[in-house]
Amino acid sequence: MEEALALVSAPVPAPVPAPEPRPGPRHRAAPWHHARDAAIAAGRAAPRRSHRVPLAQALGETLAAPLAALTDLPSFDTSAMDGWVVAGPGPWRIRDAADGILAGHAAPAPLADGEAVRIATGARIPAEATAVIRSEHARTDAAQAVLHAQREVVTGQDIRPRGQECRAGDRLLPASALVTPAVLGLAAAAGYDELSTVPRPRVEIFVLGDELLAEGLPREGLIRDALGPMLGPWLRMLGAEVVATRRLKDDAGVLLAAVEGSTADLVVTTGGTAAGPVDHVHPVLRTLGAELLVDGVAVRPGHPMLLARIAAGKHLVGLPGNPLAAVSALLTLAEPLLRELAGYPGGAAATGPYTAVLRDEVHGHPYDTRLVPVVHRGEQAVPLHYNGPAMLRGIAAADGLAVVPPGGAKAGQGVEVLDLPWGQLGAGEGCFT
Repeated sequence: MEEALALVSAPVPAPVPAPEPRPGPRHRAAPWHHARDAAIAAGRAAPRRSHRVPLAQALGETLAAPLAALTDLPSFDTSAMDGWVVAGPGPWRIRDAADGILAGHAAPAPLADGEAVRIATGARIPAEATAVIRSEHARTDAAQAVLHAQREVVTGQDIRPRGQECRAGDRLLPASALVTPAVLGLAAAAGYDELSTVPRPRVEIFVLGDELLAEGLPREGLIRDALGPMLGPWLRMLGAEVVATRRLKDDAGVLLAAVEGSTADLVVTTGGTAAGPVDHVHPVLRTLGAELLVDGVAVRPGHPMLLARIAAGKHLVGLPGNPLAAVSALLTLAEPLLRELAGYPGGAAATGPYTAVLRDEVHGHPYDTRLVPVVHRGEQAVPLHYNGPAMLRGIAAADGLAVVPPGGAKAGQGVEVLDLPWGQLGAGEGCFT
């Protein structure tokens, strides 16, 4: 394990200057925290949406309205145990009732004082009953005619009274609560067949670049597309409904038609966000009259990322083409925007950066924030090798990204960390990176 950690966490060397250009007169890069705040604000400003869906389709969405009970829970007095239901003090005469009182049957006949009858868990309590005695706490006489308790019997014991959990109209959960499997069970028990929820944000991904291969080994100046296979699953883990991932050639007209024709809430593009001869994202946004909310961020990798509002409720996040730079932009802009659009509890603030202590020193950029892959080992965050803009080896072993301020951070220093969606699944355990 120590050998593995040595390979994972050898001191991080000073970074090679990234090929992403410094901002020119066109714009001034936003500080990293300001860029995330802008993404959060954009999500909160989008029109609120809701739909009604069957319970089976609501998992992972958030409630658009408070969940109120449609009935008392339980809706009648029920037995909490298998045993005997009795009336008055014992011993009790056993009433002949075939199999006794079973769950799912109509209301049983009332008990007379001094009577007992067998009862199953969940069955309705007969009128005039005072308690349920568990089977293991009672015995019958030789003739099976009289019941005797082997422990003290307290009035109301092992009876779930009507409305014990809630009364009809009680508020069970607030709006924006995440629909978990337990929430589905509660909603069903409370009488719901459908729920009013905030639909998952719909995302369409456009992978740009004539140099990208969809399969096989790199050849003749062509490289494998790493972002197409990665972004859809990543965005789904962030709660989005990915409607399509499309590869587009480097052509401004093709990109314009694709963005104009998309019905998604969020368009995600890869590459084309800088100022090169085939970087068409900015010209297309100008043609569409889009509002640039973030145009470059003072962060490495991922400097030329952007966020634009195309129309009310429709946004575009432009990711740089380098894989780790794209991940940086994804977590800086797309993740907080999506959390707000999905109405997640607490929004992006609920999963914002938290502080962790670095085990090793991390060199910083002179004037920009750095996002560095880390893996948690106990109470410390261990910086990982292979963190260049075009590299995925480090992030594949990571469970978070450390937010390293300009100038770097020392071993033992607390820094902000962004969790990766699979962090709780134990990514990075035993990885040699």
